[in-house]
Amino acid sequence: MFNRTYFVNSLLLATAAISISSCGGGEQQADMSYMQKPQVDFLQVNAAPSEIQTTYPGNIEGSVNVDIRAQVSGYLEKIYVKEGDYVQKGQALFKIKGDVFNEQVNNSQAVLQNALAAQASAQLEVDKLEPLVEAKVVSDMQMKVAKANYESAKAQVAQAKASLGSSQINAAFAVIKAPVSGYIGRIPNRTGNLVTPADASPLTTLSDINDVFVYFSMSEADFIEFLEARKTDERISTVEMVMANGAAYSHKGKLEVASGNIERTTGSVALKAVFPNPDKILRSGGSGRIILTKRLSESLAIPMASVKDIQDRLFVFALADSNKVSMRPITVDGRSGENYIVKSGLAKGDKIALNNIDVLADGVPVEPAATGSAKVSSK
Repeated sequence: MFNRTYFVNSLLLATAAISISSCGGGEQQADMSYMQKPQVDFLQVNAAPSEIQTTYPGNIEGSVNVDIRAQVSGYLEKIYVKEGDYVQKGQALFKIKGDVFNEQVNNSQAVLQNALAAQASAQLEVDKLEPLVEAKVVSDMQMKVAKANYESAKAQVAQAKASLGSSQINAAFAVIKAPVSGYIGRIPNRTGNLVTPADASPLTTLSDINDVFVYFSMSEADFIEFLEARKTDERISTVEMVMANGAAYSHKGKLEVASGNIERTTGSVALKAVFPNPDKILRSGGSGRIILTKRLSESLAIPMASVKDIQDRLFVFALADSNKVSMRPITVDGRSGENYIVKSGLAKGDKIALNNIDVLADGVPVEPAATGSAKVSSK
């Protein structure tokens, strides 16, 4: 039999339990909502002088790079140097077997002696005919023929001297000397190889690295900014370099324009930095990174750690009304040490989040924990 009183009491108890449970859940949800507000440190952005450093990859070349080639054909008789040797200007590097060139010199000397003898004989003929012509013993025509023969003999002497000089030059070319001081590159040939002036590969390369050129390229926009900055700050032409091992090079370089034109295919301009190399650390064919420093009298600098990178776009979280954060896109003009130099997107006095940026989103309420001022690093 249905007990109406028992049913009503059970229904009242269930309703009360549900009500109590709802009240407790609301308090827990409120507590969780409060706990979900992240505590964030904020930094007030202020203007200050700074330096922007821009890095460009570069290739190192000696101030003089020479391909050493044979100027006469012959068999390589001697190699006086080794790969990597430092040589002085005028030092002997290679010797081509010179027997044939020495014989050419001997032959040219014999031809010259014969020409000199013929010239002397022609001179004697002229000297013999002069008094006879004056005495009218012989005709003027004979005298003219004798003088013409003498002039021909003189020309033969001149030709023989030129031939001898050419032979001597070829003989001298058999010993190949260093045109400049520098380091020897790879030597592909060995003693006994036939070498000619038409060979595709040189005997070796020689690099003068007392000073080195570091070639690099910058975009057209960067180049225009560089020219504008140089009008007011000549120091921008003094650059630094990071070597291939990541260490800073101990000497500073001077920036020069390597090309007066913009490369059509890449839209870039070639420049070179000239560095002294007294310790011969830098070698031709090496690489380095050129650091160009631009000085700004006033700029907005923010820590790189406060910037969120999303698909190559940069964002910061600025403190807005009601302690909520506003996600703002920014553009930067470069780096200064561990800071970004802001080009647009922020103004003086704005406060940006320093930490917990990975859990922030646009419009999220936060608990501001501290507020400081931005400091600009000069390096």
